[in-house]
Amino acid sequence: MRPRFYVPDLDPAAERIPLPDDEAEHLARVLRLGAGAEVEIFDGRGGLWRANVVQAGKRAVHVKPGERVAAALEARIPIVLVPSVLKADKMDDVVRDAVMLGVTAIHPVLSERSEISLAALTRSHRTDRWRRIAVVSAKQCGRAVVPAILEPTTFDAYLAGGESVGGGKPLGLPGIRLLCVEPSAVEGRARSVHDVPAPSSAQVIVGPEGGWTPGEVVSAIANGAVPVSLGGRTLRADAVPLVALTAVLTIWRAM
Repeated sequence: MRPRFYVPDLDPAAERIPLPDDEAEHLARVLRLGAGAEVEIFDGRGGLWRANVVQAGKRAVHVKPGERVAAALEARIPIVLVPSVLKADKMDDVVRDAVMLGVTAIHPVLSERSEISLAALTRSHRTDRWRRIAVVSAKQCGRAVVPAILEPTTFDAYLAGGESVGGGKPLGLPGIRLLCVEPSAVEGRARSVHDVPAPSSAQVIVGPEGGWTPGEVVSAIANGAVPVSLGGRTLRADAVPLVALTAVLTIWRAM
């Protein structure tokens, strides 16, 4: 596999394309590639091209785009993962795995049992970190699409409003809302994920350590969410996104 580099403003008709600073450093200092090396470049929106390095210096790297090549297929059902922000660095793994599994976007939310605030997330630049992780994961798994990582919001705000990408651009993916819950959380009213027919699009909502509060479950259902169970076992909060996404992608034959 040729080394792959993310160029969000890529113009395939250009004679020379500069790589972004972090991608240039990876090519020149980490991989130690030089002029003439064959690589691949992608725009994060599905476009993937072969390219040749024409300059690899300490300050800049330029490549010459060549023919467009087929990228890995995307899931036929757009899925937005809506995870409650987990403590420490567990969210890094959630983002990496969700991108690998093919989500369209990730919308982090803060629930009542979240152990961090929106202000703390902003101060620590966590969203920027997750966006970098999304790029790395897309490169590693062969995707030419980098999923949008939306700005975190409260769970109530998410339920009340539509999803949007930075700058207010709507995702346009209302679809079905699946609220992952333990069976006891809704007194046996949770549907098995196997019983949910394939939708046109979906939002998969996953709770924090300690689970959803009763009020959050009631509010989510009132806003159209369908409570679903992944089985009778209690799973770690950081494992649920991976299990839930794998289940729906498999059951809906979305890959």
